[in-house]
Amino acid sequence: MGVPYRVLIVDDDERVRTLVSWQLEAEGFTVTQAPDGAAALERIGNDRPDLVVLDLSLPGVGGLDVLRRVRDDEKASGSRELAVIVLSGRSGETDRIVGLDLGADDYLVKPFSPGELAARARSVLRRSAPPPAPSPAPVVDGLVVDEPAREVSVDGRAVELTAREFDLLAFLTRHPRQVFTRSQLLEHVWDAAPEWCSEATVTEHVHRLRGKLDPAGDRFLRTVRGVGYRLET
Repeated sequence: MGVPYRVLIVDDDERVRTLVSWQLEAEGFTVTQAPDGAAALERIGNDRPDLVVLDLSLPGVGGLDVLRRVRDDEKASGSRELAVIVLSGRSGETDRIVGLDLGADDYLVKPFSPGELAARARSVLRRSAPPPAPSPAPVVDGLVVDEPAREVSVDGRAVELTAREFDLLAFLTRHPRQVFTRSQLLEHVWDAAPEWCSEATVTEHVHRLRGKLDPAGDRFLRTVRGVGYRLET
């Protein structure tokens, strides 16, 4: 794996932190721990880990607040996005959507397999690596996707996207009018097989991306019933 990736485990349950740390260290990661949100923010600021495994139910500063502050600080400083996998003992759709909206890269419900978490960690970190120089994207009427700058505009209006929303749009823009299933998008954009990441993640990202690009309808992203999605030109 070359230089070991640095992973911060944030959970108020010492048993969870210990179990996850053993698994990740056995696979070559460098692991540190934090028992609450305040300690997590301090370690993130001081240690600059590559990945944070973040429990939502934390004493004091909650997990969603930690994630929100991290993303706000990154936006203000123009720094790269820290990879984040959210953990939760609640399987409700609301928590998952809020976590993804705030910029989480993946979402795992407790109880979980430490081996599955390690696989997701490797996948998220591969996606977070600097991408190769992109080839020029096809021109889509009114839509500009500047991959080197990671900026998007529609009819001259700047569109704010999360890192994963941008990756999804850039991929579809490079393949105009080609239909992709949710499984294919998981493999190409999330670098994950469906058994590691729910296809509902794709559905939620497409829904939010469509609303940001064209709140009035499906000008750019089209659902092909029973198949998947494509980018219109």
